[in-house]
Amino acid sequence: MNYTYIIKCKDGSFYTGWTVNLENRIKTHNQGKGAKYTKYRIPVRLVYYEEYERKEQAMKREYAIKQLTRSQKIALIESDKNPLNKEEKEKNKMR
Repeated sequence: MNYTYIIKCKDGSFYTGWTVNLENRIKTHNQGKGAKYTKYRIPVRLVYYEEYERKEQAMKREYAIKQLTRSQKIALIESDKNPLNKEEKEKNKMR
C-alpha cells in the first residue's frame, strides 16, 4: 500500500509527503531524518492520510495537496474523508 499523508509540525505548519510505510515514516520524521523541512520542526504528528494501490497515485495526490491553501488543508484534515477522524469517532462510540 502507498500513502499520501499530512503531518503537523511543532510550529503549526503542515508537511505533505508520500510513503509505503506510514508508521515508520512518521518515526523517521520525528528522529529528524525525514525531510529537510521537518528536521527542525519536530515533534510532528500525523493528522491526515490516504491509501493508494500505486505509487504514482500517491505521488500525484501529494502534489495536489501541496497546491492547496492552508485553509483548504485544514478543511481536508477536519473532513469525514480523514480516516483518523473516523477512528476517533469509533473510539468515542465505545466510551
